[in-house]
Amino acid sequence: MDDVRVNRADRRQPAFEMVDVDRLVPEDHRVRAVWAFVETLDLGMFYARIKARGETAGRPAADPRVLLALWLYATIDGIGSARALDRLCEHHLIYRWICGGVGVNHELLRTFRNESGAFLDQLLTQSLTALIEQGLIKLDEVITDGTKVRASASRSSMRHAPRVAEIETELTARVAKLRQELDDDPAATERRLKGRRLAAAEERARRVSAAREKFAEREAERAARAKQHPGEAAARSEEDGPRVSTSDPDARLMKMADGATRACYNVQVATADEFVVAIQPTERGNDRGLAPAVVAEVERRCGQAPARLLADSTAMTEEDIVGFAASHPGMAVFAPPKGCSETAKPESRARYERKLASEPDCLKDWRARMASDAGKKVYAGRGKTEHPHARMKNCGFGRMLVRGLEKVRAVCLLHAVAHNFVLAAARRTARAGCVPA
Repeated sequence: MDDVRVNRADRRQPAFEMVDVDRLVPEDHRVRAVWAFVETLDLGMFYARIKARGETAGRPAADPRVLLALWLYATIDGIGSARALDRLCEHHLIYRWICGGVGVNHELLRTFRNESGAFLDQLLTQSLTALIEQGLIKLDEVITDGTKVRASASRSSMRHAPRVAEIETELTARVAKLRQELDDDPAATERRLKGRRLAAAEERARRVSAAREKFAEREAERAARAKQHPGEAAARSEEDGPRVSTSDPDARLMKMADGATRACYNVQVATADEFVVAIQPTERGNDRGLAPAVVAEVERRCGQAPARLLADSTAMTEEDIVGFAASHPGMAVFAPPKGCSETAKPESRARYERKLASEPDCLKDWRARMASDAGKKVYAGRGKTEHPHARMKNCGFGRMLVRGLEKVRAVCLLHAVAHNFVLAAARRTARAGCVPA
């Protein structure tokens, strides 16, 4: 075996490589469609913030078009972490193609996404207008439903008011101590380390302070519920008082589909032809009474109200239906009415019948619509809204990696734009080839 000749690995051998990244990416790869889409957008609001201009001193900024394309493709690819995206930009061919030699880091990527909420809101509206003009979306029927997404906070971070006050006092003392140490220590290395510790402590102090301020809002909600359900409120103890997360004060404990209680956001999603036409993250634990706000957002984005609105029974209240009858007389609401229990006592049943007899005509029409075979057939199509939810959750929508309602809203809008982009491309391909999408 001594005379066998083989090429053995020599990993310390210096070498120069010439790589044409553009040729390595196929012409029909999805990333090229993403880049073509981003190139058509007006990003003037991002370019206006850049200070590197003309002869002004300073390093050139990263192109906002590159940053937007990175986040849009990463969302389609199921990547929601800025650090993970940063690593992909160094090692993954497709992300290197998007960068085109532009250097990025996780701080830049995170800041860009967090500050893009207003633009993404505008972008979703513009893209929906284009899809309606192309005939891919018809507002004959809009389905609204809430889905719970996990927040970037654990259940153990939910604290009662006394404990939050204790933590805030401890953090105030710690921040003061770190500031004093930073001022007293002249060593540059130690100052950098202590500066990072101070920044982390100040950020945690801000979150705890925001959590303390949330208790007034939660107490007001609790008092409102107590007026509606006095018996239920009387049975509660002090330990049942409101709790707020010290990690993400906007998140709330909610019961999820698997029965577990976790820190979540309740995101209202309205779809038409499986496209997302409205998306609103909320702190509400249930969907009750949120339908009017969703319809208003559909109107704002699409310029018209739907002909039919399908909603879950827990989301649509009788007050909502009366309000829609006045504000949107041409819109038919489909939501299962709450009936009288079969085991109800005779006096309860008689009271229920008297209530039905005194209802306004719009509620009587709604009940008749839902009792008819045609109404049941229409409402059976409400399950179609689960497809967009599932597709977005397969791309990481099920768990937020950011904290705060505004940042969560930016991520939700990004998912909506990415979902609509992929679905529109599939529908256009199916239309061109006459193949069902």
